[in-house]
Amino acid sequence: MNKVLTNLNEPVRETALNKPKLDFGNLLKKLRLKIENFLFIKGYILVMIGFLLGRALILSELTPFILPFFASVFLIKKEQAPLTLVGLIAGAATLSLTDAIFAFAGAFLFLLFFRPVRKKLSNELKALPFFVAGTVFLVQLAQAYVPDRQISAYEGMMTGVAVGFAFILTMIFLQSLPLVLSNKRRHSLKTEEIVCLIIMLASVLTGTIGWTIYDLSLEHIMSMYLILVFAYVGGAAIGSTVGVITGLIFSLANMSSFYLISLLAFAGLLGGLLKEGKKPGAAVGLFISAVLIAMFGEGGLSLTVISLEAAAASLLFFLTPEWMTSKLARHIPGTPEQNLEQQQYLRKIRDVTSQRIERFSSVFKALSHSFQSPDLLKGDEDRDREFDIFLGKITENTCERCFRKNQCWAQNLDTTYEMMKEIITDMDKNDGDISVNLAKEWDQYCSKPQRVAEEFRRGLVFFRANKKLKKQVRESRKLVAEQLLGVSEVMDDFAKEIKRERDNHYMQEDMILEALQEFGVQVENVEIYSLEEGNVDIDITIPYCGGHGQCEKIIAPMLSDILGETIVVKNEECGTYPNGFCNGTFRSAKRFTVETGAAFCAKDGGFVSGDSYTSGDLGMSKHAVAISDGMGNGARAHVESTETLKLLQKILQSGIKEEIAIKSINSILSLRTTDEIFSTLDMAMIDLQNAEAKFLKIGSTPSFIKRGREIIRIQANNLPMGILQEVEVDVIHKQLKPGDLIIMMSDGVFEGPRHVENHDLWMKRKISELDTDKPQEVADLILEEVIRSNSGQISDDMTVVVTKIMHNTPKWATIPVQKFRKQA
Repeated sequence: MNKVLTNLNEPVRETALNKPKLDFGNLLKKLRLKIENFLFIKGYILVMIGFLLGRALILSELTPFILPFFASVFLIKKEQAPLTLVGLIAGAATLSLTDAIFAFAGAFLFLLFFRPVRKKLSNELKALPFFVAGTVFLVQLAQAYVPDRQISAYEGMMTGVAVGFAFILTMIFLQSLPLVLSNKRRHSLKTEEIVCLIIMLASVLTGTIGWTIYDLSLEHIMSMYLILVFAYVGGAAIGSTVGVITGLIFSLANMSSFYLISLLAFAGLLGGLLKEGKKPGAAVGLFISAVLIAMFGEGGLSLTVISLEAAAASLLFFLTPEWMTSKLARHIPGTPEQNLEQQQYLRKIRDVTSQRIERFSSVFKALSHSFQSPDLLKGDEDRDREFDIFLGKITENTCERCFRKNQCWAQNLDTTYEMMKEIITDMDKNDGDISVNLAKEWDQYCSKPQRVAEEFRRGLVFFRANKKLKKQVRESRKLVAEQLLGVSEVMDDFAKEIKRERDNHYMQEDMILEALQEFGVQVENVEIYSLEEGNVDIDITIPYCGGHGQCEKIIAPMLSDILGETIVVKNEECGTYPNGFCNGTFRSAKRFTVETGAAFCAKDGGFVSGDSYTSGDLGMSKHAVAISDGMGNGARAHVESTETLKLLQKILQSGIKEEIAIKSINSILSLRTTDEIFSTLDMAMIDLQNAEAKFLKIGSTPSFIKRGREIIRIQANNLPMGILQEVEVDVIHKQLKPGDLIIMMSDGVFEGPRHVENHDLWMKRKISELDTDKPQEVADLILEEVIRSNSGQISDDMTVVVTKIMHNTPKWATIPVQKFRKQA
């Protein structure tokens, strides 16, 4: 009983009820791999092709395929040449024993001539057709001379034809064989490669001439099958091309098959046109062409026989696995499979490029972190350690041999340490002198006060120099770390942009095309690259407009209404002839625009001013206006200020943040020469999408915003660039409004009037009294007023830059049409 209970408690063994079923997909995949290995890796496909080419005839008596095919295999895959020769001789033996003997003799002669000189040839591919043609010439002469001991004119002519065929076929096989044997990934076939492949396949099919199954010609079935495959894969153009080439080769093999040219070409054309109906559509195209040729052709074809042959070819076509047609389609230019293959390849290249840029970004980021080492982040601990080292050197020269050493540093350690620290701090503040009270207290405490004080003064010079050097090193490393981090961020952003794929906007393209055509605008093509708000990018192709500006006057206003934002023509290329096309690129317009005016003069009316200014777009809807005042006047100051602005513009256009860009320029100005080179910088960066302005002022005079009668002052307190290793960047944010005037000026203008005590109030009053809002007029009037206030004297370089913010009003009003949602 216990044994039974024990058995009942044991886990039940797995039954066969859940036994997994056979995975037919996996079995088919393994079978396919075995077949591919047998045919292509081991080379038995060459034996089969060689057998058919060995019995293929041209003009009913020539066998020009044998030696060109053998020679091509020998050059491309030498190890498989013996198997190929066996297949070729076996195929020739089905015609006659004589053909087999001459096939072997031709291969032997070729090897006898070609192998000894192969290593001496500079280009084997170019030389091979000549060796083959020469060998065929000798074999054909021997084949014509042996039976009758003479060569007739007809036999001589046929020898020439065979030599010509051998030369051409060798070049064709050299092109087409790698396509059959190579397992390397190919993106697309060239037109010449496709034609060579078709000629080789059609030549192989001529080896089936004379074979029948129940009175059905195998050559007709296989040729129709070949046409169906290529028409289904490549469309009407490829299908009809394959039909013409295959029919031509069959007619050369047997002149009674001349009608096959029209039959196969028509079948390829109809099959390609009906490929949208998948395999049944292509098969229907074959049936229609076969029936029409049989009914109305002149070949005396039997409608029943040709219909059965078409049915047999269609059956083979339906039994062809989809993976075979897909694999072939990936190599035919223009097919969806080939486009997908190209996209995958480009995506892979894009991903690899993005990954490499990200690696570079991580390297720069790691370098930035390495420059921000922990010892740079230490504060009081670092200073205390430096002070202890300094104090140790002082006591080593003074207290080490003093009789009161034990009393000072053992019994009263804290008191001695604090007093010496206080003395050093006092000396540092008073240029090496000690205050009277502290000196009296020190005289009472120390037995050698004068000597210790003198050591303090001597060591303080080195202590200050060392402290200054370490500070400069810390500031330099911090600056380098910020610059490296800025470069890392730019590269990281670039990698993210590369990863972005172009969105598919087929539905929106069709809707825009339909809306434009309903309005009466003839459009050939619409391509949408981006519909992101503020970053719309559309290309439109229209017929020749005769230079009437159809893109700007009609299409852009319609797109503005369709997309709900102002669209402008970024670029327009008009056709050069009446039957051509015009291409227009449409982009999002900026919500705001700026107009800039400037007035300047050099000191004492000279030709070269030390001030420089610039104004321009930085990309991404950013506009920058800047003034730089170099130290002093004349050519050198002009060079310094100009170089500062040029360098700043290039750094900002690269995408680096403003603060890091200014710090980089400051570092360059302070390090590139031992001379004192100072430059002020007054910059305003304006976002043209929301009218937000950022003012960055480095040692510059105040700027002003004129909003009607209201004057807003913009000022920051810091030193010019190039004075300190680390510059302070004051960023002032202001929200601008349409009609605002930004007035920026150098110190020669702001501080120009000598009789004025409060320059700020004077400049505000003069700006508020202006009756014009045109930037150039405002700049001219301010400069003229300053010069007049000094009785016409120009005591310094003067520059005024005025920028006006305006709504971006399109030249042409929107044309209302039916709208659609961007995300539809």
